[in-house]
Amino acid sequence: MLLAFDTATPRVTVALHDGEDVVVELASEETLRHGEQLAPLVERAMREAGIVRQDLTAIAVGVGPGPFTGLRVGLVTARTLGFVLEIPVYGVCTLDVLAVEAVDTGTVIGDFVVATDARRKEVYLASYDEAGHRLDGPVVEKPAVVATEALVVGEGPVLYPEHFPNGCAPTRPSAGWLARTVVDERAELHDPEPLYLRRPDAVAPGPRKPAS
Repeated sequence: MLLAFDTATPRVTVALHDGEDVVVELASEETLRHGEQLAPLVERAMREAGIVRQDLTAIAVGVGPGPFTGLRVGLVTARTLGFVLEIPVYGVCTLDVLAVEAVDTGTVIGDFVVATDARRKEVYLASYDEAGHRLDGPVVEKPAVVATEALVVGEGPVLYPEHFPNGCAPTRPSAGWLARTVVDERAELHDPEPLYLRRPDAVAPGPRKPAS
């Protein structure tokens, strides 16, 4: 049983895949508070599937890009579970998962773009071909700089319709599609390391100046 979860956006999403398809998928009702919501959602998903942690055979986790705090919660949880249970952990770019879902559900035709909220009035953006293979990116940029008339998946068109007028579903990542992406090997698999694209706001203090 594959456990998948993504914390790269304000919503926490969790799913279980039995090798044939997704058997349970849950999403947090509240946004943010990733650290308080992820573990209960994982426990609830396993309870609904009638399994225990020892039944897990692998873990899939979204590596972003996304805000530092949310990504850290998901990736630390994934690495910890993988270590304790001695099972592999696969990381996938969150934008790639959105692209796979868009292609497989038929919401896009031809080449398209995925743009998600990067806060600070910026977006994370990558471009894809008609099969959902990434062509360029991801980057973090002002919407006006990467404005396009192409079809755009993700929250970008919801937040900045003047720059992305042709928005389409999905808007936020799904752990179910993350699981399908890993099982079907539809995107590049990474080590469970965060894809930030920008430095965290908190930085280590520099050396103290000598007293005069």
